Amino acid sequence: MNNFNSTNRERRFKAHVSALGTTQLHLRNPYIIAWWSAAFPGFGHLLLSKYLRGYALFLWEILVNNMANINLAMVYSFTGNIELAKEVLEPRWMLLYIPVYIYAIWDSYRTSVDMNKVFLLAEHENADFNSYTIGAVEVNYLDKRRPIMAIVWSLFTPGLGQLYIHRVLTAIFTMSFIIIFVYFSNLLVATHYLFLGEITQATQVLDPQWLLFIPSHVGFSIYDSYVNTVENNKLYESEQRKFLKEKYQQSRVKIPVTVDEVK
Repeated sequence: MNNFNSTNRERRFKAHVSALGTTQLHLRNPYIIAWWSAAFPGFGHLLLSKYLRGYALFLWEILVNNMANINLAMVYSFTGNIELAKEVLEPRWMLLYIPVYIYAIWDSYRTSVDMNKVFLLAEHENADFNSYTIGAVEVNYLDKRRPIMAIVWSLFTPGLGQLYIHRVLTAIFTMSFIIIFVYFSNLLVATHYLFLGEITQATQVLDPQWLLFIPSHVGFSIYDSYVNTVENNKLYESEQRKFLKEKYQQSRVKIPVTVDEVK
């Protein structure tokens, strides 16, 4: 059940609240979106709430990167082993990686610019939208939450920050893949050896091919949860402001003035 039904007269909505989360338009820096696509293809589109496109590019990155050993080659090149980096690269997969990587950056930048224009039009129209939904499995509504808490929970486990602000799809996606990355990189095993003081063994058990996925994944979770918490708070204030104006400021209130105050 929702608290708003469209009259089909509105041309653009700036937000939609559903059981799976709150999707909204807001101004974004296209260069930041493009940067996240460069850090990990798909992240830029996920920040734009382009989920299907983002998931497709994300899965492509994992598949082709692993088959081409790109992360492993990066580790060797960072440590000065250039010849070893050349040996581990698989050219049949690496050449497939380049065009899609460039496309992810270009398309996220282009889409961000377009969506900024759409947001300005939707903001000007300021059409009503659903701000509360209740169903058999979930309840979602607009309210104000603390951005710092979104950061803290994302630091504990990527995806918890998204759950905090009810971005269910992104939360499930982020939490699922952090489990995969941590498991195949042997990060927790290395941490266990590190606590025991066995530094050499901790280094040896790490799989750099999977380990290099984690920093971008954690960074994305923190940034996405923080930005969306801030924007959700702005959306809540905007919706409340419009509601109060329409319900309680329909006529001008005249304040009586005494003769002494006029003098």
